[in-house]
Amino acid sequence: MTTLVTSGTGKTGRRVADRLTALGLPVRIGSRSSTPPFDWADRSTWPAALDGVSAVYLAYYPDLAFPGAYDDIKAFTDLAVRNGVRRIVLLSGRGEPEAQASEVPVQESGAEWTIVRCSWFMQNFSEDFLLEPMREGVIALPAADVPEPFVDVDDIADVAAAALSQDGHTGKLYELTGPRLLTFARAAEELSQATGRKISFVRVTPEEYVAAAVAHGLPQAEAESLSAMFTEILDGRNANVSHGVQQALGRPARDFADFARANAHVWKL
Repeated sequence: MTTLVTSGTGKTGRRVADRLTALGLPVRIGSRSSTPPFDWADRSTWPAALDGVSAVYLAYYPDLAFPGAYDDIKAFTDLAVRNGVRRIVLLSGRGEPEAQASEVPVQESGAEWTIVRCSWFMQNFSEDFLLEPMREGVIALPAADVPEPFVDVDDIADVAAAALSQDGHTGKLYELTGPRLLTFARAAEELSQATGRKISFVRVTPEEYVAAAVAHGLPQAEAESLSAMFTEILDGRNANVSHGVQQALGRPARDFADFARANAHVWKL
């Protein structure tokens, strides 16, 4: 069963692809640089990427909370099922109404579906827009002083790969979080302990965040969407722990302190 892994070079996609490949399962990477190419912004690339595919890991770029995501997910899911896709695993966002709206077309598609609804990624600190700020020692976000149950992307990939390769996950909605709640200030303290460097969290206004993100090379529209998402989602609505990792895999979720220690070398200049 060939699996198309959309956003296949991203944080979750490449890990899912690695796990399926390690199991000896055929994988097609869905990215603009792949052959055939796949681009969420170019629907003409979708049919060739889906040719001969039986399962899909559905990770939308830039985010399901962004404008246009629902229409793309609906159109892609309809096309995928018409082309013979039988199993779909969707990466969704915890506490994001727009993301959860995009779950519905997958659930109503007629395919075997699994929803993997996730909290804030730990790897946002080590592989994404917070990597350089981390190295500079200041995490500046328009986030309230509320706790978040950060989740390890490796846990997400383990759950997604299991749902794609094993029976027993059809019709399941797994909410994935880490095992405990941390504020960004507390996360900064644990990152400081792991690295032996002072790392601080600073709350900024949405306008200050957008200006800084653009100065670091992020497109204006993407910076504004991220800022709006932080302001909306990081308001305390996700200040509780779920046990989706345990439900899906029979083991506990990885802890933030373990992530910090394992990635300490990434933040040292």
